Amino acid sequence: MAWQLVEQMLKYLKPTSLCDNDSEEIKKKAHELTKHVRTPKGAALRIFHFVRDEIPFSLDFTDVKASQTLRTRSGLSFQKTNLQIALLRAAGIPARYRRVSCKKQLLRGIILSLLYMVLPEVNPHSWCECYLSGKWVSCEAMLDKALFEGMTQKGLTAVSQISTIEWDGASDLIVVKPWIVEDFGASTSLDDLYVEMAKRQLGPKILQRALFTLSNRHTNNLRKH
Repeated sequence: MAWQLVEQMLKYLKPTSLCDNDSEEIKKKAHELTKHVRTPKGAALRIFHFVRDEIPFSLDFTDVKASQTLRTRSGLSFQKTNLQIALLRAAGIPARYRRVSCKKQLLRGIILSLLYMVLPEVNPHSWCECYLSGKWVSCEAMLDKALFEGMTQKGLTAVSQISTIEWDGASDLIVVKPWIVEDFGASTSLDDLYVEMAKRQLGPKILQRALFTLSNRHTNNLRKH
C-alpha cells in the first residue's frame, strides 16, 4: 500500500536481514491485514491486533527472521516487535525499534520459575514505534489478550502495574513502562542486538529449546482461565 511519505521516512521502510519485510510471506500477510482499510492508522491498528493476539507471547531464540515468527505464530517481545515492524513496513508505514533495559520483575509468574531465577536482574527489551499523523507513536504488542486476562485472573503482581494493553492508534502504549531502567533510544534495526543475545544464551540449543517448551507450557496454562 502506498501512503504519501517524506523522503526522511523512507529508511524506516527498508528490510534488514531479520526484519525481512521484502519476503513474500510478510508482504502477503500485510496485504491481507490492510486491504480493506483506507488510512495508515487503520492499517497500523489491524497489524497491532494481529501481532498482539495472534502471535502469543512465548520464549524463543532472538535471532529469527520476521517471516519465521509469522510461520511459527509465537514469540517473545523481540520477535513480536520484529514481526510488527516488518508488517508495518510492508504496508508502507514507517516503523522503528525502541530499545530499553527492564527489570526482570515484569516476567515474574509469566515464565517458568527456574528460568526466572537465572535471568539477570536487568535485561534488554524492545517495542515498536510507527510514524502516524506526523509523529512517532509507541504501540507495544508484547502481551496477548488471553495471557493478560489470565494474568489478571491469577492475580499476578505485574498486572497491577499495567494500566492497559489496548492501543488507539494515536497515543503511546508502553506496556513495560514501570520496569524500564534505561532508554537507549530508537533505531532502524536491532539485528546486531538480537544476534548477540542469541549467542549469549547458555547451553546447547537443544537444551534451550527444551526449557523454552517447558516455560511456554506454563505460560499457556495462564491463558486457561
